[in-house]
Amino acid sequence: MISTTKQNQAPFTAILWVIAAVQFLTPFMFSAIGVALPAIGKEFFSGAVQLGLIEMAYILGVALLLLPVGRYADIYGRKKLFFSGAVVMTLATLALALAPTVKLLIIFRFIQGIGAAMITSTSFAILNSVCPPAERGKATGIVVCCVYLGISAGPILAGLMIEYLGWRWIFFSAVPVEIVILIFAVTRLKGEWAEAAGEPFDWIGSLLYMIALFCIIIGVLEVHQLPLAKWLIGMGVFLMFLFLYYENTLRHPILPLRKIAGNRVFALSNLATWLNYAASFGIMFFFSIYLQIIRGVSPKMTGFILIIQPLLQAACAPVAGRLADKYSPAPIATFGMILCSFGLFICTFISATSTYFHIISILVVMGLGFGFFSTPNSTAIMASIERRDYGLASSMIATMRTYGMLTAMTLITTLLSFYLGDQPISGATAIGFIATMHSAMIIFTLLSIVGIFCSLARTNRIPSPHLQVKD
Repeated sequence: MISTTKQNQAPFTAILWVIAAVQFLTPFMFSAIGVALPAIGKEFFSGAVQLGLIEMAYILGVALLLLPVGRYADIYGRKKLFFSGAVVMTLATLALALAPTVKLLIIFRFIQGIGAAMITSTSFAILNSVCPPAERGKATGIVVCCVYLGISAGPILAGLMIEYLGWRWIFFSAVPVEIVILIFAVTRLKGEWAEAAGEPFDWIGSLLYMIALFCIIIGVLEVHQLPLAKWLIGMGVFLMFLFLYYENTLRHPILPLRKIAGNRVFALSNLATWLNYAASFGIMFFFSIYLQIIRGVSPKMTGFILIIQPLLQAACAPVAGRLADKYSPAPIATFGMILCSFGLFICTFISATSTYFHIISILVVMGLGFGFFSTPNSTAIMASIERRDYGLASSMIATMRTYGMLTAMTLITTLLSFYLGDQPISGATAIGFIATMHSAMIIFTLLSIVGIFCSLARTNRIPSPHLQVKD
């Protein structure tokens, strides 16, 4: 296969910062909207189901397209998909700011998720296509730092905008930044990256994958509201197995199972990503409810307490990236996993009268652990594959992250149903909620320990960051 890649003439630093800006906006749009839901519901007289759909539509848009779009970009051009995603994201964001009804808001939110998937699945791939191998960890650290800043800044900035300007300004404020990104993509990104050009795209596999994932996500999220939810989950699981079987028969699938199975570092690093997010994602959910309902802390103060973790993650990510450039990234990521496991273990001892020092200590340990895990782990993934598969690798990282969050929420929902049934979470049901949190944290700790062993198993198999990546 002759590569059609053209050398990009744009300065690497400029590309790095525009991708960092994109990676800030994508999680910002996810975390900020949660704060705005009450205001949106009040304006449109919307019920809980419609407000939930606003969140779910974005998750669906992102999750369904990540894997297919990543492979499509490897074949037809990453810059082309990046630019298209930026256009979709900009138009959808502007439409959200002007949405006259909640139904249109839900539709535009789904479209915004599609744009986010196109950007997310190509941005890391473009970055690694132009990044010198010896600086890959540093660059990844900066981008991951911006992801965490987007997550942590979302609720705070959204709260200020809602109070002084209105919820629509969450979207209005993002449009100028997205326009600048579009201008940059047109004027500065020269050439194209499509190392898999000429290979056929797996349309049937993509359709099977998206239908299967749609059924699983809808079934999991609506298991208590939708009578057919369990049937949807069953159908989704069946179609996912059918998809995996079908992919194994193709020469050019969107998910090359044989290649993944033969690349131990790639497989174990992605498995570690899934386990780490599955184990760690639920802590914010539990602490938000614990602080406000069990301990009576105000929403504002809860936000200031919980922001400790993502801020530490943002601070540690660049440091971990620079270390990953000098040393093998696997031990650094493993150290991060160990810290996360320790933080989750401490969570199992929380009671209704735990001190704030106890809570803050956990958030500090988790912030450090996540910060030292994410960047080296992503660096290991991108260093373990050929340039022609950068789009696949970039989308796999994001897909495993999404699967991890979905796994965490599925476990939490199941445990809440077991301990509390249909009872609301309140002071009267505090004992049941604490029991739920203890059980969840034990399971999450065990998942994280498994992740440690996955990370250790690849320790001596990751190439030096100073070696050129395979072409």
